[in-house]
Amino acid sequence: MPEQHTEPYLYKLEAILSRERLMTVVVVSSSDEKAFTYAENQLLRYTVEPPEIRSLGIVEKKPLGRDGVGYSIETLQFD
Repeated sequence: MPEQHTEPYLYKLEAILSRERLMTVVVVSSSDEKAFTYAENQLLRYTVEPPEIRSLGIVEKKPLGRDGVGYSIETLQFD
């Protein structure tokens, strides 16, 4: 049975790493399963040594079929 072509989505995932580090990863994928794989690969490329990923979860998923799709990501809070 041929694989159906599905619309790509923009995924925002959050990874909790060892030493209480939180990373936000944004990837384009046609499935949830592939999004997790792509996010793990991005984390491997970003870090010098392979990170210990304690958890990885999808926070948001948006279709790429329209202009202006994106995310606002809070990265630091100033006191």
